[in-house]
Amino acid sequence: MKRSKKGILTANTIWEAFKDSFMKLTPQVQFRNPVMFVTYVGAILATLFLFIGWHHKANPAFDIQISLWLWFTVLFANFAGSIAESRGKAQAESLKRVHTENFARKLFGKTEKRVSATELECGDFVVCEAGDMIPADGEVVEGIATVDESAITGESTSVIRESGGDRSAVTGGTRVVNDRIMIRITSHKGQTFLDRMISLIEGAKRQKTPNEIALNIVLSALTIIFILTTLSLKFFADYSAAAARQDLSHIVTCTVLIALLVCLIPTTISALLSAVGIAGMDRLVQKNVLAKSGRAVEAAGDIDLLILDKTGTITIGNRTASEFIPVKGLSEKSFAEMAHDASLSDETPEGRSIVFLAKAKFGFSSSTDQMQSVFIPFSAQTKMSGVNFMNDQQQVVRMIQKGAVEAIQAYVVKLGGTYPDYLDDAIVSIANNGGTPLLVAEGNKVVGLIHLKDIIKAGIKGRFAELRKAGIRTLMMTGDNPLTAGAIAAEAGVDDFVAQALPEAKLQRIRDEQKKGHLVAMTGDGTNDAPALAQADVGVAMNTGTQACRDAGDMVDLDSDPTKLLDIVEIGKQLLITRGALTTFSIANDVAKYFAIIPAIFGSLYAQTGEPGPLNYLNIMNLNSPQSAILSAVIFNALIIIALIPLSLKGVTYHPKPTEQLLRRHLFIYGLGGFVAPFIGIKLLDLVINKLGVLHVL
Repeated sequence: MKRSKKGILTANTIWEAFKDSFMKLTPQVQFRNPVMFVTYVGAILATLFLFIGWHHKANPAFDIQISLWLWFTVLFANFAGSIAESRGKAQAESLKRVHTENFARKLFGKTEKRVSATELECGDFVVCEAGDMIPADGEVVEGIATVDESAITGESTSVIRESGGDRSAVTGGTRVVNDRIMIRITSHKGQTFLDRMISLIEGAKRQKTPNEIALNIVLSALTIIFILTTLSLKFFADYSAAAARQDLSHIVTCTVLIALLVCLIPTTISALLSAVGIAGMDRLVQKNVLAKSGRAVEAAGDIDLLILDKTGTITIGNRTASEFIPVKGLSEKSFAEMAHDASLSDETPEGRSIVFLAKAKFGFSSSTDQMQSVFIPFSAQTKMSGVNFMNDQQQVVRMIQKGAVEAIQAYVVKLGGTYPDYLDDAIVSIANNGGTPLLVAEGNKVVGLIHLKDIIKAGIKGRFAELRKAGIRTLMMTGDNPLTAGAIAAEAGVDDFVAQALPEAKLQRIRDEQKKGHLVAMTGDGTNDAPALAQADVGVAMNTGTQACRDAGDMVDLDSDPTKLLDIVEIGKQLLITRGALTTFSIANDVAKYFAIIPAIFGSLYAQTGEPGPLNYLNIMNLNSPQSAILSAVIFNALIIIALIPLSLKGVTYHPKPTEQLLRRHLFIYGLGGFVAPFIGIKLLDLVINKLGVLHVL
């Protein structure tokens, strides 16, 4: 069962975000966002000017509404960030329920003692048996067990954890289903994987990324420019009014200048910037990927080279029997029966696939007489499995063995038989097609070949093609021989491959590509992958991997699915595209509002008797009055934040196209759209304001 994919805009999340919006109305919180801090100060000043000049105003309705809508602008910005955090908080609460007070069976020498899990230190040894909850992060140092990790992954299927391999890492809060394991604790108090996951999901430790910092600097610079521009308007108004012998003091007031400033500074993107970043992290969590920082998510959107393993990433991981090839003079059915019998004791996925293929083609059953046969299980040392048929005197009367080509060749020669050289052509053909050949022998005679095929994951070729359209190259690195690697690479559609690759080769290849200016992403699950994961610009560690691997990676895939890297790249690109689109929309918005408001304010300046002023010709929207224009702009400025919250949370749809095409598309949609929207919105609000007479409600 996967983690819930409910929409983020539920009634509960909206209510919690609404309450949180008011909790964030403190200077300490607002100061973190320079642009919104200016808006916050502006709302305070507008409110103060309202009360100070209350008795001197014939109709304070305009000032009251400006002050209210400035506060709404701040609240809506708080709401955008809060609603992005709300689903993460809900997920964190469910994880906290897993992270309850737990006890551990700590080892003191050979003696066990029951202690609180909070007392465990890094380096302690604990024992866990069936039903026990693993008290803290660690590595299995003895034994093998099935572990239920559904509390953190959402997957109901249990996983195997064992000592001495790349599947030795265990996570605090998961539960042992069966068997017994000894664990060495590898985490410090308060720094377990679950602790870090809760903090990151809540956003408590979400640091601004380099791109966010750079964008904030640009937005702050624009804000300073508009502050200076707005201040200069007061001097321009006073000078022009004196020259024209007109009185603009009732129009160009402090409240109006504050409202104008808030409309011109980039409040839209500033209000949504945090929501975009948090939502990007949240989309990864929905994919069961934990990013250790926002920088890693952004880097995923910038990469141009993916390095992938073959097994488990491009192929399904388990080779599958696809063909029986008997020697000359033997029927395929007779050979398939021998291969079937020799594989009955082989519990590997490959062995089971041979039994399945024989059953599917010829209807063989698995009811071999257990009293008249002795099964020889598959062994990594012998690289063979088989069956010996016995007579009533328990003497071996027939032997069938199946295994790797070299192992069976040596076995046949050892028994005094000979290997038929003509099978070499079939072996080479299988290897050239990316498959793996297995030989079957009856006694000292080779009776045929089994073709094991690496099955390419469905749809992966299409996904590689989409990445190629987006300018991302794919590189497969595998320990297979060049012929097999080449065949798999061609079938999968990767751009390049490296065969017979050692772990050191991955690290060196990453360094070489980075020296050429490329940004590299890769996956890994073993301790020997840790250096390469640390070197890569985006390293995705499998949750089934070792602690060293998980510590080295920028992200941890809780499902341990290496193909998730493709989803991570798309989410990273979507985050960058969404931020860029909203920034374009916001800046275009501000430019449009400037040209919509200024002509309305100064439209009467230098007016002749019975004629409008020169600047009024730029009032193309024909706004009713300066006060109506300002109020309409302030309301639009606040409402557009609310209108864009769903887009900032969902993200702009990612299309795998070259950067130039995406830029042109977004400039047209969000640039032109951001410029046109204020003209339409402000005009409609102006009509509503004057129709309802809200400027004269008091």
